[in-house]
Order: sequence, then structure tokens, then C-alpha cells
Amino acid sequence: MNFELSEAQNKALQQIEDGFLTRDVMLLHGVTASGKTQIYIKLIEKAIENGGQVLFLLPEIALTTQIVDRIQRYFGDAIGVYHSKFNNNERVEIWNSVLNGKYRVVLGARSAVFLPFKELKLIVVDEEHESSYKQHDPSPRYQARDAAVYLGHLHQAKVMLGSATPSIESYYNAVSGKYGLVTITERFGGVDLPLQEVISISEETKRKKMVSYFSSKLIDEIAFALENKEQVILFQNRRGYATILICGTCGYAPKCVNCDVSLTYHKTSGKLHCHYCGYHQSSINICPACGSVHIEQKGFGTERVEEELSLVFPEAKISRLDVDSTRTKNGLQQIISDFQEKKTDILIGTQMVAKGLDFDNVILIGVINADTLLNYPDFRAFERSYQLLAQVAGRAGRRGKQGKVIIQAYNDNHRIINQVIENKYLEMYNGELAERKQFNYPHLRGSFLLI
Repeated sequence: MNFELSEAQNKALQQIEDGFLTRDVMLLHGVTASGKTQIYIKLIEKAIENGGQVLFLLPEIALTTQIVDRIQRYFGDAIGVYHSKFNNNERVEIWNSVLNGKYRVVLGARSAVFLPFKELKLIVVDEEHESSYKQHDPSPRYQARDAAVYLGHLHQAKVMLGSATPSIESYYNAVSGKYGLVTITERFGGVDLPLQEVISISEETKRKKMVSYFSSKLIDEIAFALENKEQVILFQNRRGYATILICGTCGYAPKCVNCDVSLTYHKTSGKLHCHYCGYHQSSINICPACGSVHIEQKGFGTERVEEELSLVFPEAKISRLDVDSTRTKNGLQQIISDFQEKKTDILIGTQMVAKGLDFDNVILIGVINADTLLNYPDFRAFERSYQLLAQVAGRAGRRGKQGKVIIQAYNDNHRIINQVIENKYLEMYNGELAERKQFNYPHLRGSFLLI
């Protein structure tokens, strides 16, 4: 099965191949839906023709379903898939197949960098900016993107990093000449980038136009999309039902016995869960500190959004994509394939929905509350917010018709939100680099500000 690259893709492919003559690592900065995967396929074809093996790294297991389907059309049974949902027997089988050279292409999450390659010629790191490439716990603690660059060096293989919103570290390495840089500024097939609009939650609340967590504009747009048999993705970067339970009398909030962080209430299990270590306990109706029955729920997660939305649109088929709904081995695959086959109208998810998924009938994206991203206590919070918002917005209108994105926020004039809407990656990069230098955060040597 063959396909034609567009003019922009062909130009990018040629620049990458030319770049590989002098450099071992190339960064492909292409806007969402610019057809980066098709460029990877052409590079993989060439590596296999030269008798090599290819490692294709993905940040999320959720992505493997779609990409595997797409890549299997071209390479058939020469593909192996490796990730943490496999049991030990399956892992040993894949390990031996890689060792014996049975698999020419291995698609995997971060742990695939440890497989025993013999003829490795190319490593592709898709969505290289993703924080999920970093393993915090358990050990070994490593950043798979950086490990992939070093693995390429050990095997004298070429490394292809790709993203619509590259990490500041990788972009810095590219503009300072350590990596090669190739840019694609247009979507495949000439489709326009989605129209984006910011709605002020505080303004809507003042005018009494909020319906639960949804602005009147978002409700109208969802209704319009459903009428036209189009699909909707809603993004809320918190899972569970209520972020925190708190006693209205004394302020007691239940905390994890292991981690000392607040427990999140999950309505489906009826329990309080720790999102760090997995500890859970029964929910409370009476405050153990003062005996009061005034237990209040603060904050909201994907479970709550799903429940509230089903009250507003009782006829719509709503599904949820988060760590809790994908516990079973095939749960995740089922949710994604149901949405792809249009059995689901609205998909509500955490950042899992932002990671490179490709649906042809999604016309509307709604970000329920952008402030939870922007106010995260981390010096990389603004960079991550830009990446997440731009990536989730990129899921809209990927085929033919222009998509729409509605971002709800209290701080609707925030510079990061404006940069996302105006697609100003360089402005975000320059701002973050200058800020890190000013406040002595871990920053990169030299300035390499891009005007």
C-alpha cells in the first residue's frame, strides 16, 4: 500500500535526509495534523531497506492502537509492540523476537529503549515533548527521549524527534546547532488550523450563563455538533469526581497515609484514592477530627464532568478516557475504537486525549478549565500548559472541515492562552527562556532567543 506525500511533506523529508548526512539527531517541528507520521513511515521504509531495525517511541499506550493500525498497513507482521500492559510472558516473547531480528520495527512506550536491538538504524521519538517519557517511579528513573538519543549514539543510528510543540530543551538544542531542525507550518491537505475562542468563566458566572461547569457558548457548540452528527472532545486535566473532601466546620481534609497528599473522591468506586501511590480508603460522611457531618466536595474531575454533561445532554453517548476507565488491558482500545467508529458522541478525558490521537470526525474541542494547568506549582507549568492546550486543540478539524476550540478560563487574558490561540510557539519559547534565566531556574547556556 502506497501513499503520496504533499509538497510540504516531501520538502521536509528531503531536509531531514540531508540533515542526517551531517547530524545524528533531527527535530521535526510540524503543526498538528501536518502529516508527521507519514514522514516517519518513509524514513522507516528506507531504514528497513538498508537491513536495519527501527524503534518507534510513543509517549502513551493509548497511541499505540491507532499508530499500530496505521503502520501495520505498510509493514505487516514485521512490527512488534512493547509496553507495560503486557504480562511477563508476552514481554519475554517480544524480547526474544527483537533479539532474533524477527521484528524490524518495534513500537513502544518508554521502556522499549531497553530492548536488545542488534541492527538499530533509526529511532523515532514521536511527541518528544511529552513529560510521560520520564519515569519517576519505580527505578530506574530515566528520560526515554534522552535515553533514545544516547541509544542512537551507541548504535550509530539516526534519531528523529517530532512534535507540534517541541520541548524548550530540544528546540534550544536545534537552534544552537546540536540537532538539525525542520519545520512544517501547514496542515496536510491544506486544512486550516482550528478557530479558537476563550471564554471567561468569571464573566459567564456573573451573567448567570454557566450551566454547571459549561459556558453557554460551549453548550451551544456541543448541541450544534451533535445535531450535525459530529464528535466532541472535552478536556479536564483532573480525574476522579471531587479533587478534595473538606470538613465545612474544622477544615479537616483526608490525606494519604503514605504520601501525605490530599485524597481524591471517586464516585464509581465510592472511595478516596491517592493518585501518587494508589492507596485508597472508604469515603467519609462524618469528620474524624470534629464529628461534623458538613463534608464538602471541592474541585472536580473527569467523572464529575461526565455526570454533569449527561444531565445536560441525556441523549448523547458519552465516554471517558482516563487512567481509571482504562484499567483493563483492552479497556483503552475499546474506548478509542468506539469513538473512532462513531459509537460515542462525546469523549471526556485527561491529557490522554491530547497525545497525538487522530479522529476524522471531531469538530469541537472544549477545555473545561485552563487555570488548573497554568497555576500548577512548577517552573515548567507555562511550557506544559502551552503544549497541552495546543496539542488538545490540534485534535479538532483534522479532515476537510475547520474545527473549533473553546477554552474556558478565569484568567482569560493570560499570555500563554493568547500564544496558543495565535499559534506563537517562538514567542512562548523566548518568554520561557528569558524567565528561567531571570529567576535562576535550570536554564540553557547562552540565550539563543529567536526573534
